Amino acid sequence: MSRVAIIGGHGKVALHLTKILTSQGHQVSSIFRNQDHAADVEQAGGTPVVADVAELSVEQMADLFRGHDAVVWSAGAGGSSPEATYAVDRDAAIRSMDAATEASIGRYVMVSYLGASKDHGVPKDNGFFHYAEAKAAADEHLRKSELAWTILGPGSLTTDPGTGKIEVSDKPQRDSVPREDVAHVAAVVLGDLGTVDKTIQFNSGETPIAEAIEGALQP
Repeated sequence: MSRVAIIGGHGKVALHLTKILTSQGHQVSSIFRNQDHAADVEQAGGTPVVADVAELSVEQMADLFRGHDAVVWSAGAGGSSPEATYAVDRDAAIRSMDAATEASIGRYVMVSYLGASKDHGVPKDNGFFHYAEAKAAADEHLRKSELAWTILGPGSLTTDPGTGKIEVSDKPQRDSVPREDVAHVAAVVLGDLGTVDKTIQFNSGETPIAEAIEGALQP
């Protein structure tokens, strides 16, 4: 059994992941900012931790993380203002990585997006630009950290039921993936140290999740 802290614990991916992990016997601390969401988190099997990561310092986050074995970042500003996007998706995410290091957590899984990079190619006048910039900075900070990191790059997220099958590729044939399957990918990589220091980009496909990830790790 392990203890996992999920940041953005009331998000759809996070709630699916909480159900998966707790069904496997793990303990989940779900960090989210709205007290009204506590019942949903509890129903999924998680322990609610009400805190706004945009307002927490590195030291305060480290205090939340201590005693856990892994941290999963599944939070986001939800397409709000550029200022909120940078505050959450870049600045708070980076603080969470530094906090995980300070708290000696080690394992860190980031839910990013397919195509995230410093060379994302999104025009400045595109509404997605600020998010792309924020995620690129956060992912780069994680790669340079001492954490045992894995970055997940799913394509467009849907609310469709999960299929349990994906395609791992920088240019998958399909352009979307159910959030439930993203959660299953996160659960698999958390338990697979072969995914440490790897970026896994994927969408829906025809290969069972664990098999697809294992295949992608082969030289």
